Amino acid sequence: MIFERLLAAVRKEIRYSGDVVDLVQEQDIPANVFNDNTHSILFGIYKHGSYVKVGTCDLRIGDDPTLYYAGNIGYNVSPIHRGNGYAYHACRVLLPVARDVYGFEKLLITCSPDNEASRRTLEKLNGTLLETVPVPEDHWLYRRGETIKNIYEYDLKQD
Repeated sequence: MIFERLLAAVRKEIRYSGDVVDLVQEQDIPANVFNDNTHSILFGIYKHGSYVKVGTCDLRIGDDPTLYYAGNIGYNVSPIHRGNGYAYHACRVLLPVARDVYGFEKLLITCSPDNEASRRTLEKLNGTLLETVPVPEDHWLYRRGETIKNIYEYDLKQD
């Protein structure tokens, strides 16, 4: 724990805080051939005010056809931490960051229709379900077995 705090101080940690979780920027991944030319920012999801990591999420920059199926935000909560709403709270922190830091006015988050937990998360975030669509066979999601996606849109413009 002490080592992690010292390391964070040395590398000038970027932390976005929420009520339940904080997001700590862990990697800025430039667009390249290994990630479908998508610039991504990877965050660790930590219990608020701590260094207890419960998962990861990423913000994918852009609006190309690949991201229509994958979405601009992806998340993964560790199995032992699931069922606590951490994905929802991570998105609640990340949505204003996407708007205020990266200039998003709208973004997409997707889930497989049979993933009840993710579907509930996306509905609780008040996304608009645009459609349920088959994933193209040449998409990386299809290759890992995700063949159908619910596409949700989030309007981030401030009123």
